[in-house]
Amino acid sequence: MAARETWATRLGFLVAAIGSAVGLGNIWQFPFKTASNGGAAFVFFYLVAVFLIGFPAMLAEFSLGRRTHRNAIDAFTELGHRQWRVIGALAILIAFWIMSYYSVVGGWVIRYIGGSATGAYFGDAAGYFGQVSSGVPAIALHALFLLITIGIVALGVERGIEAATKLMVPSIVVLMIALAVWAFTLGGAGAGYTYFLSPDFGAILDNAGTSIPFAVSQAFFTLSLGMGIMITYSSYIGEDDNLTIDGSIIVVVNTLIGVLAGLVVFPILFAQGIDPNTEAAAAVFIAVASAFGQLPAGQILGVIFFAVVLIAALSSAISLTEVVVSYANDNYGISRPKLAGGIGLGIFVLGLPSAWDTAWLTWFDNIAYQLLLPLSVLLVAIFVGWVIGRDALDELEQGTDGLPTFGPLWLWAVRLVVVIGVLFTLALGIDTLFLADDPAIVPPV
Repeated sequence: MAARETWATRLGFLVAAIGSAVGLGNIWQFPFKTASNGGAAFVFFYLVAVFLIGFPAMLAEFSLGRRTHRNAIDAFTELGHRQWRVIGALAILIAFWIMSYYSVVGGWVIRYIGGSATGAYFGDAAGYFGQVSSGVPAIALHALFLLITIGIVALGVERGIEAATKLMVPSIVVLMIALAVWAFTLGGAGAGYTYFLSPDFGAILDNAGTSIPFAVSQAFFTLSLGMGIMITYSSYIGEDDNLTIDGSIIVVVNTLIGVLAGLVVFPILFAQGIDPNTEAAAAVFIAVASAFGQLPAGQILGVIFFAVVLIAALSSAISLTEVVVSYANDNYGISRPKLAGGIGLGIFVLGLPSAWDTAWLTWFDNIAYQLLLPLSVLLVAIFVGWVIGRDALDELEQGTDGLPTFGPLWLWAVRLVVVIGVLFTLALGIDTLFLADDPAIVPPV
């Protein structure tokens, strides 16, 4: 068995975890999920889900990882509950599943940096997206994005992941703040702020059946929950870290960057009179690109914007790939570079349908959002809350130096709030996937 690595510093863990959370989920998924699920009504549900469900669930994953210092599967064996390893196996499967189409979107971002520099999409943003988002060009860029990700993961925890994310996360924050300040100066931006920040409670009630499951799963996606990431990352940290404080920092920074993304995207769209409710995965790549085509210095602004999106995409892609590599690295005598390369090849093959046709990408995404992520988070919450509750509570209280942890309150939040909330979300998702007139579970033809 290969020697297990650790983070060089606590800051390294924090920026890596923040980098995992602050990815395409915030800058690609969040704006278009917001636009297609009622605007500010969706944001309201999302924020409730982040703090009432996402934060306790994150601490549950932290307690598993640090208690065992093992990967997402072996953590359950280490705790003496081998039969629960299926939860970790599901989490690793989800990371592999999501990374397969996430990498395709990452490839689009690379193409859009070049398209911004040349102004290639300015004349026909929708047509340009159709050209680059599927077929052979998308497959080639899918491969390129994966190669970059694999190269970083192959270098290891400290020299690869920690070093890269220490550069990436501050860059994302600085550039997003700069873009948000610039967006504030646009004429007509106020309508974008109203759409994004002023909830219509009538719309909340009207759209509850669709908004709630997407909002809760968006919280899971942006906080990197249900994919084994936070179990894996926390397995590399020491006993003196305060998990509650670390989790709070990650949740707050992630949420602020998600809000920043909205404060960039929606003012740009409304300032140019562009409908934000563009179809699914194309939202950022058509609507925002159309806006850049109408703005002064649109080429420069487009390069900056999509560069931020690329950095964010890579920071999350690293964590999704590391979940799978960590398990193999803990259990097989194969070098990390070879593991990363082999796993990357598997991800590439699974991602081919999504690269060939965006209908497949939407199908993969719907299954991840409405079934796999809620199911994984639910099982972890049941295990931590009802099977190892006392051990998890003891782990949460390590490294607190006498500071309050509200541990018993957290444990009951996991047992009741998280479990009940995710069960409700999962039921709504299953209804959409399997029972609707046009069930989303049916693959595209």
